[in-house]
Amino acid sequence: MMDCNLRPYQEEVVQAALRGENSIIWLPTGGGKTRTAVYITKKHLETTANAKVAVLVNKVHLVDQHFAKEFRPYLGSTYKIAAISGDSNEKDLFGCLVKASDLVICTAQILENALINMEEEKHVELTDFTLLVIDECHHTQKESVYNKIMGRYVEKKVRKEGNLPQILGLTASPGTGGNKQLDKAVEHVLQICANLDSVIVSTKEFTPVLQKVVPRPKKQYDIVERRTLVLSSDPFGDHLKAMMLMIHEYMPPTVSRSLREMGTQEYEADVVELEKEGVKKENRLIAQCALHLRQYNDALLINDTVRMVDAFRGLDEFYNSRKTKLLDGTDIFLQGLFDENRVELKQLASNDRYENPKLAQLQCTLQEEFNDENSRAVLFSKTRRGTHCLFDWVNSNPELQRVNIRAGILTGAGTGANHMTQNEQKETIKHFRTGILNLLISTSVAEEGLDIPECNLVVRYGLLTNEIAQQQASGRARAMNSVYSVVAEEGGREMRRELTNEYLESLTAKAIDQVQQMSPSEFRRKISKLQKIAVMTRIQAERKKDERKQRYSPSQVQFQCRECFLLVCSGEDLRKIENAHHVNINPEFERHYIAGGQVVLEKSFEDWEPGRVISCKNCGKEWGMEIKFKKVVTLPCLKIKSFSMKTPGGKSTPRQWKDVEFQVKEFDFLEDMSSHFHDLDLDE
Repeated sequence: MMDCNLRPYQEEVVQAALRGENSIIWLPTGGGKTRTAVYITKKHLETTANAKVAVLVNKVHLVDQHFAKEFRPYLGSTYKIAAISGDSNEKDLFGCLVKASDLVICTAQILENALINMEEEKHVELTDFTLLVIDECHHTQKESVYNKIMGRYVEKKVRKEGNLPQILGLTASPGTGGNKQLDKAVEHVLQICANLDSVIVSTKEFTPVLQKVVPRPKKQYDIVERRTLVLSSDPFGDHLKAMMLMIHEYMPPTVSRSLREMGTQEYEADVVELEKEGVKKENRLIAQCALHLRQYNDALLINDTVRMVDAFRGLDEFYNSRKTKLLDGTDIFLQGLFDENRVELKQLASNDRYENPKLAQLQCTLQEEFNDENSRAVLFSKTRRGTHCLFDWVNSNPELQRVNIRAGILTGAGTGANHMTQNEQKETIKHFRTGILNLLISTSVAEEGLDIPECNLVVRYGLLTNEIAQQQASGRARAMNSVYSVVAEEGGREMRRELTNEYLESLTAKAIDQVQQMSPSEFRRKISKLQKIAVMTRIQAERKKDERKQRYSPSQVQFQCRECFLLVCSGEDLRKIENAHHVNINPEFERHYIAGGQVVLEKSFEDWEPGRVISCKNCGKEWGMEIKFKKVVTLPCLKIKSFSMKTPGGKSTPRQWKDVEFQVKEFDFLEDMSSHFHDLDLDE
């Protein structure tokens, strides 16, 4: 087993935890927070009777990283360690694995599921553990999984139930919660401390050592002139806006007057709400116009970030996918508008004269850095789609290929378009570590926790995020003389946000210092009050949630396709499997949908496997997928966002199944499937 030696500042911040106190360790990215957790875990296992430790992470790829790079090398020869994520088949035996292990490393959702599930081989209690390590613990707030777990913990503490585990939180920044005043920022830090039932510790004696270990990168603003300041500098964007105005004119005048500036996040929020209103009123003209305006606004946002051709391609794909399903005059108008303007849009998009000036600046920034063949860089972009557009741009740019840039994409895991599988993520990170790739084009997935090589350059490109994300991203630039670049428009929102974040970063430090200056009795009094409020709020919220679930009986709820308003089923037809998958058990439902291509998921499941994509037979709206349950029966599994709900109280458009106002029954194989097997006498 390797020796787990700590630097002086690390030794300073572990002292509270070694005394058995609950604590949050606040160190910058690259400061070695995980190593301090390994050290504390080792001492805890050595000194605590019947010790059992859980290390919780908020992203699947961190399970394997913490296991392979930190905990196994230092503890693996002495202690039994299990690493479990949603991709692990062992998750279905989590309770048994916990009993058999000294240390488990898992995603927080795995532990949350096990706390809820009462089957013996799956269930665990918080009191089964003696130490909980919570990585990226600033997420322990509001509705996060971390806060659900810690909500139970705090409730047990308030009720004076014993044998609770010690808590160790790790964070590079708790943030200010968006607050710009010191007293409010202090309240936010106290709330995080209350949620984790912990004090917050940082180095006081060895700050110079820490600064030497984690040098701050040189920050530069790579500013470009605004397109609108140059006459006719964006004819492609102007043409899109003219088309959007024609859609505005097609709608009732009162509707379009309420929309804010095109090409902004505010406009997107407006048309999202407008689509919901159209669906609730069963006004297909408004709902469809809003849906299409969102696509045009997306194109404007892409045009503002990457190439015109990327913006055009997205619109072209959208309209190509819809042209065979035109249901009424609104569809014909919207499709016709695009078809009539398609050739002109394509010509404008291919005119290099009007290309996005931000890309020219980004090219200069990258070229300058990659003149050194040993350079490594991370380029952060807002969306998955943005990363793919930038990847295409880098690979088709002769100047960037000349300096031998080898780019790869890193985005969040999932099953949709532009998502990556867990294995693809691992492969990309491995190639970046080993130098096969030297530029990582990433969404925020690379900001937190990922162990990637020290970079010479971090670029934030067209991003509007908070001070925590900014600190996480800049912390990726750890090489000596590294550069943190912000490519932004002159006087633009990204620039203003970046400057605000710099202020909030210093405000976070002041707020933490003020919390640390409190006397132990004052701190405990404030924390205790916040915890009691949180418990009462949680109990009240659960009560309201239960009331909402009982508002209507399943027979009172009708489901309509969100796009064409076709009435397709009743709440009585629905069942839930494993408290997660909502299926329709009525054989008649099959006549409303068509099945498409096979869904491929990287992970396997205990009782079911994916089937084909299902879509509305009438309008083509995607509804979800089939699932094969116990390899015996195929059932349609529905996405709630594809439907609207009709109830005695009116229509609604829930975002998640937990928001529906009736109780979906648990799936009972024998009872619910009897109608599928008419020739069997199941009552014998």
